[in-house]
This record gives sequence, structure tokens and C-alpha cells, in this order.
Amino acid sequence: MSKYDLQDRTAALSGVTHAQSLLATTSLTPTLLERIGGSSGFITLSTLFYNRVFNDKANPWFLGIFATSTKDEAIDNQFRFLVQTFGGEELYRQKKGKYTRLVGRHANYQIQIAAAERWVVHMEGAIDEHEALVDDEEARECLKLYFRYTAFYIVVASEFMRDDQLSGGTQMDGGRVW
Repeated sequence: MSKYDLQDRTAALSGVTHAQSLLATTSLTPTLLERIGGSSGFITLSTLFYNRVFNDKANPWFLGIFATSTKDEAIDNQFRFLVQTFGGEELYRQKKGKYTRLVGRHANYQIQIAAAERWVVHMEGAIDEHEALVDDEEARECLKLYFRYTAFYIVVASEFMRDDQLSGGTQMDGGRVW
């Protein structure tokens, strides 16, 4: 399957095109990193997101996806990834190595559509709660498009991962489907 096939399948599932998903990283002036308040703004976003995830008592199956790390570890990993993705320091690379391999790091979790939807609910809530973004509709919308597309890209691309492409999450119960 080509990257264009993956992009088309992701767009069909998410309702967001690949081009729309790139708006948060390519079209905003000032940049999203500046709008959110620099690196500390992404710590806030990651904290808001994982507070929602770890308080989601109505959906214990969803919280189970995060069972291989503590809340603090999850916040740190996501924060590092977001800073690097949106033009800041290469914090994720410093911790995890040369390749971000987002799909490979999530493939062992067998994430399905319901988990992607739940993830998006929590991330959109965190975006809407973020003080630096409350009055910035353009930044909020671009972030929501980026995250919705990315969550569903993980679902689609995971179907085509080979065992030698997996990285991270290897202690997860492989029999569970999220």
C-alpha cells in the first residue's frame, strides 16, 4: 500500500484530509508553538489530555491502553513529541532516538476506531480547556484537524506494520483489541 493509499483511507475514516492535517504545522503565523506559549504550553496540553484520560472511569478499556506507563511518563512522552512536531527542540528524539515512529510505537496496542474516537474526544477537550487557545479559534481548529487525522492514521497504518517495524509497547497484552 502506498503512502497515498494510507492517506486516502485515513481521510475516509477521520473526515480530515492529509493536507488539512498539515495546517497546524505549516500555515499558522505566528506558529502554533508560539501561540500555545512555547514548550510550557505543550506541557499544559499534555497534562490536560492525560488528566482526562486517567479520569475516564466510564471507559476502563480505554485507560487500559495506557497501562504500560505512568501518567507522568505519558505526559512527558507526548509533550516531547508535540514540541518536536511543532517546531521546537528535538526533545522526543533526545529521549527515544532518531525516529519518532509514531505508528510503530502504537502498533502493539492494536488500536481500533473506537479507541481513536475516544482519544480524539479527550484531546479536543484538552484543546478547548487550554487557556492559551481559548480565544484562538484558528489554532484550536488546526490542532483538532491534526490530531483527528493522526489518531486515525495510527489505526490505518497499524494494519500494515511488520513485526520488525514495531517499537515500544511490547509488554502490552497482545490479545486485547482497543
